[in-house]
Amino acid sequence: MKTAKATSTNLSTKTIEEFKNQLRGELIQPEDPAYDEARKLYNAMIDKRPRMIAKCANVADVITCVNFGRANELLTSIRSGGHNGPGLGLCDDGLAIDLSNMKGIYVDPENKTARVETGNTLGDVDHATHAFGLALPSGIISTTGVGGITLGGGIGYLTRKYGLTIDNLLEANIVIADGSYVTANKDKNSDLFWAVKGGGGNFGVVTSFLFQLHPAHTNYSGPMFWPIEMATEVLRFYKKFMNEASDDMYGLFTFLVVPASAPFPEELHNQNVCGVIWNYTGPLDQAEQAFEPIRNFRTPILDFVGPMPHPVLNSLFDKFYPTGLQWYWRGDFIHELSDEAIAEHVKFGSSIPTPLSTMHLFPIDGLASRVGKTDTPWNYRDAKWSHVIVGVDPDPANANKITQWCKDYFDATHPYSAGGGYVNFMMEEGRERIKDTYGDNYDRLTQIKKKYDPNNFFSVNQNIEPVD
Repeated sequence: MKTAKATSTNLSTKTIEEFKNQLRGELIQPEDPAYDEARKLYNAMIDKRPRMIAKCANVADVITCVNFGRANELLTSIRSGGHNGPGLGLCDDGLAIDLSNMKGIYVDPENKTARVETGNTLGDVDHATHAFGLALPSGIISTTGVGGITLGGGIGYLTRKYGLTIDNLLEANIVIADGSYVTANKDKNSDLFWAVKGGGGNFGVVTSFLFQLHPAHTNYSGPMFWPIEMATEVLRFYKKFMNEASDDMYGLFTFLVVPASAPFPEELHNQNVCGVIWNYTGPLDQAEQAFEPIRNFRTPILDFVGPMPHPVLNSLFDKFYPTGLQWYWRGDFIHELSDEAIAEHVKFGSSIPTPLSTMHLFPIDGLASRVGKTDTPWNYRDAKWSHVIVGVDPDPANANKITQWCKDYFDATHPYSAGGGYVNFMMEEGRERIKDTYGDNYDRLTQIKKKYDPNNFFSVNQNIEPVD
C-alpha cells in the first residue's frame, strides 16, 4: 500500500482482517466483486485503484478509518458524492473513506434548520426539505454530494438571495486527524469552523452539517435560449441586467448544444446556442412583470420559464450528466465582463467540441457579496461571477479534444479574470493556484492546518499544507 509520504508499506492479512472486523460498514478490496463498482468516479477520465474502500456506516466507522490510516501512515482520501473533477475522492493504493452510506437528514421546521450527514446528495436534501417549503442554497445538479460542495463554498440558483452554502452553515461535526470527534461552530473550535467554510477537506472528515434553511418551494424558473449568432448581444444584455437585478433574480449564463431529447423541441436538437437558466424567488404574482425586460429584449428561440418546484430546477440537467462521462474543467472568478472578454467567450462558446460540453457563468453577488472577505476562507466576495468551462463526452477517444478546448478557452479568458478560481471548479493545478484562490486568507488556513492536521494526513484534496 502507498503511504502518505509516497513510500510503500505492507499490511498483513491479519491486520486488514482486524480492521475489517472493527467496521459496521463494508470494507471492499480489489479481489471483491463489488470493487470495480465501488471505485467508479463521476469523471471517467480519472482511473484510480484504492487498496481498500471503507463504506462507513456511522461516525464510529469514520473514527476507526482515520485511526487506522494514521497509525499505518496510509495515503487516505475522503469521498462524499464523488463529483470532484480531478477524482480526489479516491487515491491509488491507499485507503478511501467512503461516506456515501451515511444519509441521515433531520429537518427542524420550527427553526428552519437541517442536520445533514455527509453521504447525502443535494437531491436527498431537496427531497427532505421541500416537504416543509424550505431549501438549502446549493448547487445545480442534484446528484452532487453535499460534503464536497459545502466544504468548497457552495454556489447555485439561490446564491444571490440567500448566500453561499457556507454562509448557511451553522455547525459541523468533524473527525480530525488524531481521531478525535469534535463539534465546530462559532463558539466551539471556532477557528476550525472558519476553516471548513471554504477550505475544502483539508481539516478533517466532516460527518454531518447543521444548515440554516430558507423558504423556497415553487419559484419562477427555467431556461431561455437564443441563437448563437446573438451571443455578443445577449451577453451584453445579461451583464447589464444582472448588475441591476434584485437579489430575487438569478441567471446562470451558458453556451451549450441543445440536447437531442425531450423536452427540447426537435427543431432545436444539436444546435449550438447561448442561454440563461433563470430563477426568480420573488412573489409569483410579480414574476411576469420581473421578466418583462428579458422577454422584451429579444424573443428567445426557447422559453421554458414558469412556475417550477425548487427540486425540479435543481435536477433539470441530471439525466444529461450521469456518472462515468469524460470530464475536464477549469474556472475563474470574474469581476467584469469587458467587451474583449465577451469576444473570447463568444469565440469559444460558438465552437463547442462535443454535445455535452458547456460554459457557465454563475452570479455570486447579491447576498453572497455582502459577507466580509475574511469572514470565511472564500476570498472573492467582490467578484461578480464564478466562471467554469466544462469539456464533457462519453467517449474516451474525445478526451484530448475536450481537454484542449477547455484549456485553450481558459487561457484566452484568464487574463480578464480576478485571479483565483472556485476550488470546486479546479483540476489539480498546483500550489500557486490554490494560494491565488484563497489570497489573503491562505496564511491563516495554513496555521489552522498545522493545529488540526500537522502531518498533512488529509492531503488528497486541493491541498493546503501546514505552515512551516
